[in-house]
Amino acid sequence: MKKTAVVVFVACGLVAACGDNDTTTPSNLPLVFTALLSPANQVPPISNSESTARGAAQISFNVTRNASNAITSATATFYYQVLGLGGTRLIGAHIHSAAAGVNGPVVVDTGLSPTSPLTLSADAVENTVGSINVDPTLMQSIIDNPAGFYFNVHTPANPGGVVRGQLVRIR
Repeated sequence: MKKTAVVVFVACGLVAACGDNDTTTPSNLPLVFTALLSPANQVPPISNSESTARGAAQISFNVTRNASNAITSATATFYYQVLGLGGTRLIGAHIHSAAAGVNGPVVVDTGLSPTSPLTLSADAVENTVGSINVDPTLMQSIIDNPAGFYFNVHTPANPGGVVRGQLVRIR
C-alpha cells in the first residue's frame, strides 16, 4: 500500500502542475482540492495509539454555472487514503468549515457514520465516495477560501477526528 500512496501523491502533483486557479472562467473540468492528513493537525492533536496514522484526500467538484458564471449546482467525489489504522472502523469522513487550528461544523458529509462505518481489515485503506450534492453558495466559499475548510476522518478511539488536513486547490 505504500507504493499506492506514492502514486496518489505523484498524481496529485502532476494535476497541480497542469492546472490553474482561475475562479471565474467556466470549465467542464472538475475543480480539484487535496489535503494531507495528519493526527498533529487535529484540535487538540492526537496523542493516543492512533497518533501515527496519516493519509491524503483528493476531492473533485463538478460545478455547473449559469450564463452569468454563478454556480447553480455542484457535486463532490471524495477519494482518500488512510494508513496506520488497521483493525478499527472509520465512523466519519467529511469537510468542515474552519481554518487551521480551529474546529468547525461539518459542511459536506461522505455518509460514513457510527451506524454505517467502514471497517478496516488492513493497515491501509482507500475509499471513494461520489455524487454528493454541495450547496452552490458553499461551493463558492470553498473556491474563494480553501484554507478555511478541512477534511478529516473519525474513528471510535477519536470520535472528534483522527487525521485532518486543510484543503488546497490544485485545479
